[in-house]
Amino acid sequence: MALHKLGKDPESPSGGSPTTYYDDQTDNYLLQGVKVTDEDRLSQMDVPDHETVIEFPRRMMQFFPEVNGGGLPNV
Repeated sequence: MALHKLGKDPESPSGGSPTTYYDDQTDNYLLQGVKVTDEDRLSQMDVPDHETVIEFPRRMMQFFPEVNGGGLPNV
């Protein structure tokens, strides 16, 4: 398995996140971002205990190959 970093938020003040990855074994994306802890927002969703919710800025969509026309990363 290899994770491919597709892009890091160019506007992140700390440069640490959010980040978009592609997993070539599962053919899925992994998203790194700030964990949502606001109880009001979480109460409006049905999130199982084994899952979490992260903030993901709209500007990060540019890194998905389906959006930018770049196709999947070379694997």
